[in-house]
Amino acid sequence: MNISGVLLIDKPEGPTSHDIVGEVRRKLGLKKVGHAGTLDPFASGLLLVGVGSGTRVLEYLMNHSKVYHVKMRLGIITDTFDITGQVMEERPVDCSIDQILGVIKSFIGRYTQIPPAYCARKYKGERLYELARKGRIIRLPPREVTIYKIQDITIDGNDVSFRTEVSPGTYIRSLCMDIGYALGCGATTLKLRRVSIGPFKVDDAIDIFKVSHHEILNHLLDLSRVLNMPRIYVKTSGFGKIMDGATLRVQDVENFEDFSKNSLVQVIYQDQLIAIARTQRSSTFTRTLIRQNRNEPLFKPVKVLKGNQE
Repeated sequence: MNISGVLLIDKPEGPTSHDIVGEVRRKLGLKKVGHAGTLDPFASGLLLVGVGSGTRVLEYLMNHSKVYHVKMRLGIITDTFDITGQVMEERPVDCSIDQILGVIKSFIGRYTQIPPAYCARKYKGERLYELARKGRIIRLPPREVTIYKIQDITIDGNDVSFRTEVSPGTYIRSLCMDIGYALGCGATTLKLRRVSIGPFKVDDAIDIFKVSHHEILNHLLDLSRVLNMPRIYVKTSGFGKIMDGATLRVQDVENFEDFSKNSLVQVIYQDQLIAIARTQRSSTFTRTLIRQNRNEPLFKPVKVLKGNQE
């Protein structure tokens, strides 16, 4: 049986993202499983997991904005920027509620953020948190991120909770640390839960440790449903060309949604996603070619999804 698609998984606190992948492999009996983005072990929430050919589209799911529920504690600084790390410093919290609210809201918009030394990004092939545990602290260069929203702020003593929507690549632990520095007292992340990634919601996710093989298959999203790209529907001639890695021409196309030149599209054959391609014309110009009966090249395959039995 060929199994392929994307799973929405609600990762509990404790397991690593790699542990989640391992559990999917074990329950489905497949090796080809991977995830898009990483959640720290202490964090919970939505993790996108690709199965079979689904692993080949994960890179196209990385650029969605993400929404988190966050709880941080003011007055504590740890080496990992979260409560699981070693406390490096404790400071008094001498801030009014208005000051706390003002500083938090000041981070809405673009700002330059330094990734934490303890994170899953790689340096020369090794995870930063693995290097940090060996005593090698690698300081990555700052990067510009965007905080789209910070809402539902609640303050309970030194504990502050809020909901935030951020750009891909944003570290919430660093955001909390930066808020703490701006307040002059420091802060560390207590709890972190990812509730959405683009259009995907944690409310639709499964707990991989509590579901059966059959339930996993029932929740597997078809690849043609997960990508935010225009769809190109091809004839049998187009299917054959795509499988050979050849460029599609006008006469290979059955139908299509609007697209712009030099953009990515998903190629569909018999309701199945078979490839990602890059356009060489716009949809408007393509219609002109059809009217003039000009069989010119339209789409060059970027990634062909040949099989999902791996």
